[in-house]
Parts: sequence; structure tokens; C-alpha cells
Amino acid sequence: MNTPSHPLLAKLWTVAERGIQVLDALRPLALLVARLYIASVFFRSGLTKLNDWDTTLALFADEYHRPLLNSTLAAYLGTAGEIGLPVLLVLGLAGRFAAAGLFILNAVAVASLSEIAPAALQQHVFWGSLITGLLLWGPGSWSADRFIAPWLKARIFGAKAQDAAYASAPSASRG
Repeated sequence: MNTPSHPLLAKLWTVAERGIQVLDALRPLALLVARLYIASVFFRSGLTKLNDWDTTLALFADEYHRPLLNSTLAAYLGTAGEIGLPVLLVLGLAGRFAAAGLFILNAVAVASLSEIAPAALQQHVFWGSLITGLLLWGPGSWSADRFIAPWLKARIFGAKAQDAAYASAPSASRG
């Protein structure tokens, strides 16, 4: 048996590795919480738009500056995105697609306002950061993607079940 040359450092190393294992085990929960929080923010915004459609149309016509889209079309697309994409995100179904759509909605919201309060900008930056995490790490192992993607891949490519592992499936280094 090897005796560590620096027992205190070896003990600290072991404690750090155990801490990392605990954090890795919490990753699916953290991704789920991020999905639920982001989905809630955008879904509630979409419901607000639906509840007062006349005001929504006026805001898109007068306040939100979008050079490429007609204001009415932009209102419909933005509201549909705020209602539909959060549902996908909560389920973890096409999770990265939903996160990408919400990232775009968030960026367009910031860019379309000629003036934005610093606190509001900070909130959009925070949301964008969480969404970026969901884009990078996917919806996590507690998602529909985790279960549906291998089956779908096997159907599309004719892959064997063991070859159909999904990129965000849990492993020693991912959650």
C-alpha cells in the first residue's frame, strides 16, 4: 500500500473529490430548477400579453422597435414563443431548442427597447445566463429528452439500443 507523501494534502484531495461527486449528483436538480424558473418567467409574460391583447399590440407598435417584422406579426410570434417554449422547457422536450428560442426572445426584448432600466437589464442578463447554461448542458437527465431521444435516434438511424445513447444521458462526468 502506498503511503501518501503529503497526508494532509491527500486528505484534502479526497474531501474535494467527494464534494465534487455531491455537486455532480445535484446537477439534474439544478437544471430542473433553472428550467422551471426560466419557464415561469417567460410563460407569465406571455399570459400577461394574452390577458390584455390590445395593450400588447400597442406596445409592439409603439414601444418595441423591430426593424424586420410587422408589429402585429411580432406580437403573435413573441407571445406564441413565450407560451409554447416554456412548456417544452418544463418538460425537457426539445430542451435545447426551447432554450435557444427563449434566449432569442430575451435578446430581442432587450434590443427592441430604446431605453431599459439598469435593474431590468440586469434581470435579462441573469435570465440569459441561466438559459446559456441550459443550452450548454442541456435539460439534464430529469427530462423527456433523456428518455425520448435514444428511441427517436434509433428510429431515425436504425441504431441499436446501446448505440442510441443521448448526448445528455448521465455518465461519470455528466448529469
